[in-house]
Amino acid sequence: MASFSIEDFVGDGVLKELIPKLLEEGWDDVPTLKIMNPEDMDAINMTQHQKDALEIRTYLHDRALMQYGDKLEASRKSLPELLNLSTEDLSSQFGMKRGHIARFTDRNNKCTDPLPKSYGLPARKLSVTPSRSNTTYKMQTIRKSFSRSSTNNDRSLEESLADFKIKDGYIFKGIVAAGPAEPRACGCVQPPPVVDNVAPYSAIENISVQRLTPEYKIGMERLVKTKTPPMKASELWRDKPAVLLCIRRPGCIMCRAEAHQLYAKKPIFDALGIQMFAVFHEHIESEIKDFWPRYWGGVVVFDRTMGFFKALGGGKLLKDKFLSGFVFNPRAIANYKRAKSMGIEQNFKGEGEIKGGLFIVGPGGTGIAYQFIERNFGDWAPVAEVVEICARLKNQQQDEGDSSRSPQEHK
Repeated sequence: MASFSIEDFVGDGVLKELIPKLLEEGWDDVPTLKIMNPEDMDAINMTQHQKDALEIRTYLHDRALMQYGDKLEASRKSLPELLNLSTEDLSSQFGMKRGHIARFTDRNNKCTDPLPKSYGLPARKLSVTPSRSNTTYKMQTIRKSFSRSSTNNDRSLEESLADFKIKDGYIFKGIVAAGPAEPRACGCVQPPPVVDNVAPYSAIENISVQRLTPEYKIGMERLVKTKTPPMKASELWRDKPAVLLCIRRPGCIMCRAEAHQLYAKKPIFDALGIQMFAVFHEHIESEIKDFWPRYWGGVVVFDRTMGFFKALGGGKLLKDKFLSGFVFNPRAIANYKRAKSMGIEQNFKGEGEIKGGLFIVGPGGTGIAYQFIERNFGDWAPVAEVVEICARLKNQQQDEGDSSRSPQEHK
C-alpha cells in the first residue's frame, strides 16, 4: 500500500534532491505535497522533470502502485504519455503486472477516496523572500481556502462537502452513527446491539493515554525514543477539536484501510483546524512500526484501560466473534474485499474482537460532537459525515469568536 512517508513517496528519483527544500517550505507530509499546484511548484523552482515526477507519483500513490515510481519517472515521460502506452509496452518496459496495468490505466479507480475536485489551494503570491521556516505560513494558506470571509471560499467548502458522497445508502443519523444492523446467516445470527446515545463527556475526558508516535514529518524518527508520561485524554483537545480513530487492531487489513483513507484527507482537516489521532488499545511495538507512517502519519496514542473503546460500547467493550461477526456477515466480508482491493497487507497479531470506531471532540470541555461505532468488522465512519461535523465545529468557533468581539472590532 502507498506509504505516507515522504522518503517512500519521492523514492530515488529527481524529487529526492528536493527534500530539504520541501521541508523548508512546509511541504513536509504526503497528503499536502500531493495537492501542490503549478504556482507552488514554480515558487520552489521545480524543473519540468520534477513536476512530471510529482504528477506520476501522486497518481501511483492513489492507486497503490508506488513500486513502479522510479522506473516510470526515469523514462522521462509525462503521465499522459505513460497512460497512452499499450499494455505490452507497460509490461515490457516497466515490468508491470497485468492486474497492476488494469489499475494503472483505469483513471477513475483510486484505492483511496480522492480529495474533492473543487478542493484546491490558492497559489501563494510571494512579494517578498519567503521564510525558511514556512510550515505555519503553509497552514495559514490552506485554512484560507476554507475561510468564511469570501463568498467564493464559502462556495468552495460547500462544493467540497458535496463531493463526499455516501455511496452505500447510509443515511446521516446525527451525532451517533453505526453501520446497518443486517441479520446474519439467513437471520439465525443477530448483530450485536449498539448504543443509540452519545457517550457522556465524563466517560472520555479522564482516560489515561500515552503518545506512541509524533505527527510524521520529513526525516523524523520513526518512534518516540523515550516513553512519554501518561496524560489525561482531555489534553489532546484542550485547544483544538480532534478526530480520534479507535483502531480495533493495527494489523487488520480493514483497520489499515480505514486509517489510510481518512489520513489522506489531512489537508481538509488541517484547513478546518482539526487534529487527528489514532487510538490503540494494545502496545505491540512491531505493530506500531508497521502502521506508522505507512497507513497513518498522525499521532498515535495508547489507551491502556480501553476507555475510548468502552465508551463506544456504552460503558463496556463491544465485541464480536470471528465466526458470527465475519464468516456469517456479508457486510463484513464486503468491507474486507474493499480493503483488499486497496493493495493492503495484513497480519493477525493482537486482539481482534474488540470493536473500534471514531470520535470527534470539541475544544476544551465542549463535549463529544460525533461518534461512530464499528457495528460490523471493517465499518468506516462516512467521510461525508466526519467532514460535515468538523465544518460545523469550525463555523461554531468562528460564530462564538465573532460574538465575543466588540462592535469596534467588527468594523
